Amino acid sequence: MTPSSPPLSPMLATLDQPPSGNWVFEMKFDGQRALVTIEDGQCRLTSRAGNDITRTFPELTEPLISALGRRDCIVHGEIVALDSKGKPSFARLQRRMHVQRPTEQLRSDIPVMMYLFDVLAVDGNSTIDRPYLERRAVLDDLLTPSARVQLSPYWSDVDGSTMLEVARENGLEGIVAKDPNSPYLPGTRAPSWIKTPLRRNTEGVVVGWIPGAGRAAGGIGSLLLGAHNDEGQLVFIGRVGTGFTATTRRELLSQLRPLERPTSPLDIAPPRRESHAAHWVEAILVGEVEYREYAGGSLRHPSWRGLRLDKSVDEIDLPGQH
Repeated sequence: MTPSSPPLSPMLATLDQPPSGNWVFEMKFDGQRALVTIEDGQCRLTSRAGNDITRTFPELTEPLISALGRRDCIVHGEIVALDSKGKPSFARLQRRMHVQRPTEQLRSDIPVMMYLFDVLAVDGNSTIDRPYLERRAVLDDLLTPSARVQLSPYWSDVDGSTMLEVARENGLEGIVAKDPNSPYLPGTRAPSWIKTPLRRNTEGVVVGWIPGAGRAAGGIGSLLLGAHNDEGQLVFIGRVGTGFTATTRRELLSQLRPLERPTSPLDIAPPRRESHAAHWVEAILVGEVEYREYAGGSLRHPSWRGLRLDKSVDEIDLPGQH
């Protein structure tokens, strides 16, 4: 494998409680996963969905090339935007994720950085079959940290509940447990990586919208969301009407109007009480919500977090299954 080989996909973690036994732990950062490919002095950033996002985060390319010693390599990491307290903020990153050519002002207002946590190849030699701890040693030797590029730390000889409490105390999203002897499995959601978020988040396919009223008039009132069940059918999982700013409501409306269609894109009709006065749209966009629980086929107390252009519709399963 070389950096010029066919594009690889990031390895994914399964959702579960922290395991016990021989595991190592990393913090789960609230950002956007990306693969970094350095080849012949050029840097390319690729999203989880395989999209080239280099132009979205141009201020990362030269720092990554320098931090990685100008070596040809492929590494895996998380792009984050920090809030005023120095904590990763997905809400802030949202303002950068969908801008292909950010202005200098936007880059100044919302700077980004990257935490690296795995390496797939160095100087044309694949590392994906090597155990996790060996890959981390390779990455540690390869990387010279800077303000823009940091090495994501990991911990061993500590239990998952302690790590989860540390994440909570520091206002982080959660933790990821990794089997120290596991290989890197591109594009696979493997049980050798286990993520435990402190807050429940899920993605949903935007299938429709309800007009806003009162202060939300002229924009989106709520969004109707769907996901795929075990049979692969796109089914209703709830509607979300909180977590939007006035600007977000208007922007979403401008994105959804061109996608309107006369009938529901869902394979199973949603409850009438949830879809009354709905404007249906083509099932193209994916969004992320935070929620309390998923019961009775519907999200409880969901709050909108933003669109996820780095994720595709066909990979969105029911809450708690991804």
